[in-house]
Amino acid sequence: MTHLEVELTVVEDQTVFGLSKPSNDRTVAGDVKALSASYHYLLGKAGGEILPFFVLSRNYDEATGDFELFVGGLLEAESLKKILLPAGKYAKIVVKPKLRFLWGPAIGEAKRFLYTKWLPASGYEPLNLEYESHTGRSTGKNPSIDLYFAIKEKNPSA
Repeated sequence: MTHLEVELTVVEDQTVFGLSKPSNDRTVAGDVKALSASYHYLLGKAGGEILPFFVLSRNYDEATGDFELFVGGLLEAESLKKILLPAGKYAKIVVKPKLRFLWGPAIGEAKRFLYTKWLPASGYEPLNLEYESHTGRSTGKNPSIDLYFAIKEKNPSA
C-alpha cells in the first residue's frame, strides 16, 4: 500500500466549465473516459491535453452507488455547463501512481483510505463533494494529482 497523507486546506470558490452526467460505482471509469473525450472534442482539442482539468463527483447515494459526474476545466464554451466548486474546508490527498496507466487504482486507494481510515478518526464528516485537480504536475515522469474532499467538523465549537 502507498503511504497516503491527508492535508487540511481551505479552498476559494472556483468556476469550472464542462460536461456532466449521472454515473455510478460500476460505470465511472468508462463514464470519465467518455465525458473527457466529449469535453476535449467540444473544445477542439481531441487527442490533446487541457489543463487544469477537473473530475468531480457529488450527490453520492450510498444505497445505489449513483452520483453526478462532471469533467471540465477553466475554458468557457457555449455548449459547456458552468458549475461552482465551492469555497470551504477540504481534505487533500496527493496521488502519485507508481505507473502512469494506474491512475484509477491509485485514486480508488486514496478514496478508500480517506473514507474508511482517515475520516472516522478525524473529527470531520464528508459534504458529498470530491474532485480531482489535474495540472502540469499530472504529466511527465513522476505524475501526481490532487484529490479534494469537501468536509466539515462533526461538532463545530460554538
